[in-house]
Amino acid sequence: MSHARHSARPTRALAYALTAALGLVLAGCAAKAPPPPPPPPPPPPPKVVIVPARPMPPNGASANLTVPPLAATGLRESVNRNITPAQMVWNLRSAYNVAALNCTGPRHVELLPLYRTFLKSQAKGLDKANRTVDQEFKAKFGSKFIAPREQYMTAVYNHYALPATMGDFCDATLAVARDGAAVPAAELEAFAVRSLPNIEIVFDAFYRRYDQYRTDLAIWQAQYGGAQPGSTIVIPTVASDNSTSGTPTTQATGAL
Repeated sequence: MSHARHSARPTRALAYALTAALGLVLAGCAAKAPPPPPPPPPPPPPKVVIVPARPMPPNGASANLTVPPLAATGLRESVNRNITPAQMVWNLRSAYNVAALNCTGPRHVELLPLYRTFLKSQAKGLDKANRTVDQEFKAKFGSKFIAPREQYMTAVYNHYALPATMGDFCDATLAVARDGAAVPAAELEAFAVRSLPNIEIVFDAFYRRYDQYRTDLAIWQAQYGGAQPGSTIVIPTVASDNSTSGTPTTQATGAL
């Protein structure tokens, strides 16, 4: 019996030693494990965009103005293009007439007397141009040519009287009228042919600006929709998985 008790003690000691060794091994493994990854950084703050002013038509023009199309030549279609020399003379007279009636500010006080002088000094040439234009319309429309001619001339007067271009039209017509004051009667037609484009360029420039306004407005609407100018648009942060942290919101901060 004493021999059996004596042999059990080493067995227990060995078990304790093995357990202790195993604990040391496990402790060593645990010590060598990599540390946990750090938490991800917080997302950047959302982008705040102040809605800029909505693009406006140039020169206070209507927002739904009809712009003449560009022809194949690259020039804009106009009542002053693709017309005869006689018609150019008469359209120049019409420009003087519209300017004399509408350009009444201090800067354009010369226009009315220049127009009167033009009518007097160029009376024969203007009468000839008028008769030639009648013949041209009659050749095109027959005996009922008066109505289409009147319709065309109404379009000419409306073209010149566009409110958004009136200031520039007055300036251009005054410059032409000053140049025309010394033109001999025999050179009236040549003067009209070279001078009418100097008035028409006013409308070309305006319609280019109007086209640019429509382009700018389309871009603005695509970016800001119906947001009020002066408000802010909050654009949420884009997460790494290409998802957003929320939907854009608009906050009013006052109109411009």
